[in-house]
Amino acid sequence: MAERKLLDQVSDLARLKHLSLRTEEAYRNWIKRFIFFHGKRHPRELDAAAVRAFLTYLAVDEHVSASTQNQAFSALLFLYKQVLQIESLDIAGVPRARPSRRVPVVFTQNESRAIISQMTFVLFSLIPATSALLSAHLRKSNVWIREIR
Repeated sequence: MAERKLLDQVSDLARLKHLSLRTEEAYRNWIKRFIFFHGKRHPRELDAAAVRAFLTYLAVDEHVSASTQNQAFSALLFLYKQVLQIESLDIAGVPRARPSRRVPVVFTQNESRAIISQMTFVLFSLIPATSALLSAHLRKSNVWIREIR
């Protein structure tokens, strides 16, 4: 029996290890991009320098986020260590994508109160108009509402 194609082996092992379908798809896509990046050469022919070059390309040229680069890195580790069973992959020194530096917006108590008071004003100013529209619509639809007191 012929050996299965590389991406089929990736799928088989991902399912054997109970990885989610989305993880399997992502790993297959990253491995495919890695192979195309290196001119359709088989990963067994490529060394750690090739992995470094691909991850560097993602960070420097493609400007991917840190989490995206980490996902590509995990896919290649899975490929080399699990599928191809090559343990001696030294990929130290890869430039890492910078994590985003989003600063959360934090309101003071007074700012929060001011915003909430404006929201309640808008809400209560809309109630009469909304109830009048709803009432008119219900009358046109021949629906009667009985008030219970």
